[in-house]
Amino acid sequence: MFAAHAARTDSADPLSALEISDIVPASTPAEWVSVRMKAASLNHHDVWSLRGVGLSPERLPMVLGCDGVGETDDGRMVVLHTVIASPGWTGDETLDPKRSLLSEVYPGTLAEYVRIPAANLVPLPEGLAVEHAACVSTGWLTAYRMLFVQAGVKPGDSVLVQGAGGGVATAAVQLGSAAGLRMFVTSRDEERGRRAVELGAEDAFGSAERLPRRVDAVLETVGAATWSHSVKSLRPGGTIVIAGATSGDAPDKAELTRIFFQQMRIQGSTMGTRSELEALLSFMASRRIEPVIDSVRPLSEARGAFERMIDGDLFGKLVLTM
Repeated sequence: MFAAHAARTDSADPLSALEISDIVPASTPAEWVSVRMKAASLNHHDVWSLRGVGLSPERLPMVLGCDGVGETDDGRMVVLHTVIASPGWTGDETLDPKRSLLSEVYPGTLAEYVRIPAANLVPLPEGLAVEHAACVSTGWLTAYRMLFVQAGVKPGDSVLVQGAGGGVATAAVQLGSAAGLRMFVTSRDEERGRRAVELGAEDAFGSAERLPRRVDAVLETVGAATWSHSVKSLRPGGTIVIAGATSGDAPDKAELTRIFFQQMRIQGSTMGTRSELEALLSFMASRRIEPVIDSVRPLSEARGAFERMIDGDLFGKLVLTM
């Protein structure tokens, strides 16, 4: 099976660990179903896997990828919900302490075929392009849960998104503005801020720049570098939803006094459920929301896509077709 996979790991040079070739994939449970992949997209998770974060040596080689759209044996087009619950788990799969994503324990989506539990297949809505649907299973689902499940906001409320240009941040701006929320962003790059405004943000601010007024919620994926600004930008009683810490998880100042005195709510968020993915896809189809795509290329040219992601010179998703 032709696939983009981590043949080994290298923390200093992740590209050296990437191979795009035929591979015999690791085994999966017998009751799982096979899906012929049509398109998938990259996430920073894939680069971290090549660096060896969360991918132990005994699981190598590992097919990468945790987003994707494909076709079942009976001809159904489906979007993959790639949060894999442990055997016997019932309820919210994101709360399963033994959960995994495809490409962590079981082979991922950057391949001609993938095997996955039948319950993890979501029908592709009519009118939603394959390339767009291939972008949503990870970053877009994370943004959807942060906004509509964890933040507790309603139409007309204001939301600050830290770090314009990132995958989750871009998805949040598009989803929030379509839902009638007042979306604001911060960025170190003026061009990224401008593009976020084009996508629906009401305004963009420089990193650590004081906002004209405090917001109802903050979506935080940057971490240490923006934590104090997030707390200071939030109204009393508001909510910070945190789903990542790309700049580190130990801020210089925790802002505990401000948090308890102003009765702020700090809410963690990780990925999303299958039902939330189904709701996200329905919302996107009904509002005709199209994820921003940086480029589309065949799986055989995956190395160029990985190079672009590692260099960081992109805006939008990197999509691979099979």
